[in-house]
Amino acid sequence: MFLYLSKLLPLFLYPLGFACICCFLAFFLLWKRPRVAAFCMTLALFVLLFSSNAWVSRFLVRSLEWQNIPSGELPAAEAIVVLGGATKSAYEPRTTVDLSETGDRVLHAVQLYRQEKAPLIIVSGGRSDWRGGGSPESEDIAKLLVFMGVESKDIIQEPDSLNTYQNAVNVKKILLEREIDRILLVTSAMHMPRSLAIFKHQEINAIAAPTDFLVTEGEIQELGNTPKGAILSLLPDSKNLDHFTMALKEYIGMIVYRLRGWV
Repeated sequence: MFLYLSKLLPLFLYPLGFACICCFLAFFLLWKRPRVAAFCMTLALFVLLFSSNAWVSRFLVRSLEWQNIPSGELPAAEAIVVLGGATKSAYEPRTTVDLSETGDRVLHAVQLYRQEKAPLIIVSGGRSDWRGGGSPESEDIAKLLVFMGVESKDIIQEPDSLNTYQNAVNVKKILLEREIDRILLVTSAMHMPRSLAIFKHQEINAIAAPTDFLVTEGEIQELGNTPKGAILSLLPDSKNLDHFTMALKEYIGMIVYRLRGWV
């Protein structure tokens, strides 16, 4: 139930959901309380414009993604831990498992493996029934890893986790069983602050190996390179809205996890 509510309730705090609530309120209050209705419509418009411009979106995303950038070459470890959320199940018309928008997690893990940063890859992630079901994501990622040249004997699957806290708890059991002391933690750069905090709270010696960066130095610079660029960056864009929502989700997740004592 917590997992379901944790996915459902924040929808009303995200810009699009909040704007929809304001619009519904405005519709029902339009005839009896037109001033309140006008305020609700104005608030909805402001929230959408604020969260869908590149200036706000990119700086909010950067505040998360640039927290754990490695200062140099990553050190060697005993295992690479890849968190789920990187694949789409092989449902028709797909003929095989697809990488999702965060599929860089899989590619980065393979790169680290080939660089001999660690001899094992632990893949952590299940799949919720109410999200379509299918095989556990750890199984899907493992298939892709083998396809990319990773030895199957060097892959350990953890198929039961449905959120980041469960990732850390279940991975820790594997680490204790195999007497693994240090890991490289691979997940999206935006997800890394929350993930790293949870793993460290479980007393896991984890080194951040972020990937899937949405905001780079070039994208920050182009915001104000020219007056025209600065003005165009203020215009609403669905991609900016999506990235803003993703970042807001991470901040809300940090608050919820802290209240539950998970970080």
